[in-house]
Amino acid sequence: MEIRKLTKETRDKSISKQKKRKPEELATSWFQDDLLYKGQGKSIFVILPTPGCSWALGESGGCTMCSYIADCTLEPISSEKIVELFKREIAKYTEEIKLEANNPNPLPIAIKIFASGSFLNPQEVPRDARNEILQIIAHMDEIREIIVESRPEYVKSKTLKEVFSIIGDKLFEISIGLESEDDFIREEKINKGFSKYDFELAISKIANLKNSYNIKSKAYILVKPILTSEKEAIDDAINTAKYCESVGVDRVSFCPATIHKGTLIERFWRKGAYILPWIWSTIEIINEVRKSVAIPSFMDTSGFGSRRGPYNCKKCNKDLKHRIIKSNLNQSLIEEVDCKCKNQWIGEVKFSHLNKSKTPIKHLPLI
Repeated sequence: MEIRKLTKETRDKSISKQKKRKPEELATSWFQDDLLYKGQGKSIFVILPTPGCSWALGESGGCTMCSYIADCTLEPISSEKIVELFKREIAKYTEEIKLEANNPNPLPIAIKIFASGSFLNPQEVPRDARNEILQIIAHMDEIREIIVESRPEYVKSKTLKEVFSIIGDKLFEISIGLESEDDFIREEKINKGFSKYDFELAISKIANLKNSYNIKSKAYILVKPILTSEKEAIDDAINTAKYCESVGVDRVSFCPATIHKGTLIERFWRKGAYILPWIWSTIEIINEVRKSVAIPSFMDTSGFGSRRGPYNCKKCNKDLKHRIIKSNLNQSLIEEVDCKCKNQWIGEVKFSHLNKSKTPIKHLPLI
C-alpha cells in the first residue's frame, strides 16, 4: 500500500532526528472549563509519558496526521516513574479542586488522561501503572468522570471490568479515533489500520456493560484528511457524526487537521499538495451536526488562526475561535458572521472538488 509506505518512510526519518527527552520533560497538565456529562464543569488534562503508540512504532508508520510520537520517550518507562509523574501533575491542582468542592454550587470535575496512544494497551501503559493511577483517582471524591483514549483492539470486556473494580461508580469514557466512517478514507488517506467492524465491536463491548457500569464512548472525527477537497471534508465529517450516533457512540469530537512535524500530512503541505481546512468549514460542520445529531458534539480549536492550523483571515479568526469554544460549552449553534473571506470559502466549497487531482499518490511531488 503506497500510503503506508510513505507514512512509514516519513515516520522513520522523523524518529531518526528526534532528540531523546526524559519522562519528566514530557509529562504536563492543565485545568480548564469543560462540558461534562453532568453539565458545565472543569477538567484536569494530564499527558502521561509513554514509550509511544504501538501503531506508530510498528511497520505501518502510524496515522498520516499524528505526531504524538514526538511526545514520547521511544524507550521503556518504569511503572513507578509513570505513576510518580502522574502524582506530580495531579498535585498541581489540589487547592483548585478543594476550592471548587467548597463552593456552594460546586462544578463537576473530570480528569482526561492522554498517553499519546492507548491507555488500555499494557505495552504503552503497563497494567500495574494503569491500575495504580485509577486507584489514586478512585480516592478523589471530587473527580466524577475519567476520560481515556484507546484504539479499538484494546477495548476488552475483561479490562473494562477490572477498571470498574477499581473506580466503582465513577464515569469512565473511552475515546476512540475513528476519524471517518468511510473505510477508504480511513485506510487510504489516514492509515488508521482498523475497519468499521473493529470500531463497532469496541462500541458494542462498551454498550454491553452499560447496565452494570457507568461507561461511555466517544469518537474522534478528523476534519479534512490528505487528498480530500473542502466539500468532501465537510460532508465526510457530518456523515461520520451521524454514523457514530447510529452505532451507539455517546458523543463525538471533531479534530480539524493541523500540521505537525514529522508527519505525512506535513510532507504533502510543504509540497503544496494539501491545504488546511477553513474555520468556516468547521462552523458548517458543527452547526449541521447540532441540527441533525442528538448526541453531544465538540469542535477542537487547537491551532486555529495559526500558519499550521485551520485559517480564515486575520479579521475573523480569533472571533470565530471564541464563538466555537463557547458553543462547545453550551452545545449551541454558532450565529452567522459576515467577513469578506467567506465568499472565497463558499467558492472553494462549491468548485474545488470538481477539479480534484486524479494523480496517484505515488506520482505526487513528495520526494
